[in-house]
Amino acid sequence: MIDDPPDDNPLDMVNTLTFDLFGTVLDLAGSLTPHISEFLSARNADVSGPDFWNQWRARQRIEQYQDTILDMGHSGYLTVCRYAFLYVLRSNHVRFTMAEADEFMKVWQELDPFDDAVQGLNRLKGKYRLVGLSNGEPWYLEHLAKNRIKFDFDAIISVEEAGHFKPHPGVYRKAARILHAEPGEIMMVASHSFDLMGARACGYRAAYVNRYGLPTEETPFQPDLTFVDFHQVADYLVDGRKPVLPATLPLREE
Repeated sequence: MIDDPPDDNPLDMVNTLTFDLFGTVLDLAGSLTPHISEFLSARNADVSGPDFWNQWRARQRIEQYQDTILDMGHSGYLTVCRYAFLYVLRSNHVRFTMAEADEFMKVWQELDPFDDAVQGLNRLKGKYRLVGLSNGEPWYLEHLAKNRIKFDFDAIISVEEAGHFKPHPGVYRKAARILHAEPGEIMMVASHSFDLMGARACGYRAAYVNRYGLPTEETPFQPDLTFVDFHQVADYLVDGRKPVLPATLPLREE
């Protein structure tokens, strides 16, 4: 998936890395699924914690896309997470009160990072400008960076600045303006290929941290690089070592 670069390698222009946080740096499933299972068990629900999480995550994306399609702006990451939570509870016939749902949503304050993400970020520090570019609210992102990831990013940009959720093009264009950078100087690093598609469509370079063994969208805007974790990201971008990718990753036909 990574060929020998040509002499005019566009990646040589990159001086800034922008990172998705939710699901790329922060382990959403590992952080939330135990709490979900406990919540469902207390209500004798038929759905399992992992199945509920998969439904919740998918519905959350629909909520975000609905905001974009209806031109409603950025409703807030935690707001759409709550809307999706309520939808999935109802769709699985789980009995709850609004007070119980609101109390449960506090678990989003306690997300844990992937260990490899924190280690990789520390290895990248000083070689690139490292920026969080996330769907979260500004205050929430500051909390997560300081108290959960415990990493000092060079900047943290919320999509609230653009008024849209990713992958709206306004997000990437606004971030480039805030960073006083040309799009080609920025590489988006994410575990969600839709995020990379949006970034590439706006002139960014893109690195796919394919944690979940998923294919990319059927689009000409493909990632430049593919890795399985942040150790491989740092190995390549800091030490120049190409990653060895597992044969289980989905391949794109030539």
